[in-house]
Amino acid sequence: MEDPAIAVEANEAEFLLALGRTGGGEERDEPEITWTIGGSPIAYHNCVVRADLTPADADAAIVASQELMRTKGVPGSWHVGPSMRPADLGERLVGHGFEGGPEPGMVADLPEIPDVGRPAGLVVETADLRAYEQVLAAGFGEGPKEAAWVCEMYRRLGDDPSWRHYVGRVDGEPVATATLFFAASVAGIYFVCTTPAFRGRGIGTAISRDAMLAARELGYATAVLGSSPMGQRVYERLGFREVCTVDVYEWSPD
Repeated sequence: MEDPAIAVEANEAEFLLALGRTGGGEERDEPEITWTIGGSPIAYHNCVVRADLTPADADAAIVASQELMRTKGVPGSWHVGPSMRPADLGERLVGHGFEGGPEPGMVADLPEIPDVGRPAGLVVETADLRAYEQVLAAGFGEGPKEAAWVCEMYRRLGDDPSWRHYVGRVDGEPVATATLFFAASVAGIYFVCTTPAFRGRGIGTAISRDAMLAARELGYATAVLGSSPMGQRVYERLGFREVCTVDVYEWSPD
């Protein structure tokens, strides 16, 4: 892996494109810009994921993305990673009404995964999507709306080997989730969530570690993820280090 920051960006872009494509989003894939818009009710998933624009072309591309979001009747986003140009893209997006902030992009080397202990009674298993949806609905992002859409996309994807989904249970109760997505020669970790009543016990750390172990067993040497600023310390305990930020800017036609 020559550039860890680019690996973070590339895995996330493929993750978002795969979900948007599965949802029926309108895809544009050109050297200058790549997006999927219209396949999701969630701004995060109607998104521009790559841009190599000149300063003269950038504002027109931003407006074109907004026009498509308005036509599709959905909120949307730009995920501005380290390779995206022009350098002032974030400022331009804010000028067009987008709002957002940074998500730390993190990388971990899988040959050595720290032992961080394991909460008593936690069992991690391949996901029952009904249980997975229950956990996400209780504690992730936009709640039930996002949980229902994500799990419907997973059902449509079926047995696609690029994906692995996990649920953590305590005494049979589903309390945590994680997903692995394999692209750009790395294992991306997504949708790490613990239900509110079970937070603070190390369950999110443990299910993330189990996902890392599974990726290593499949032959992957590197894991990547995008963390919330609050979750960054949790991932640092597992050996992740920040290598970039992906700035997520959202906008709604409403």
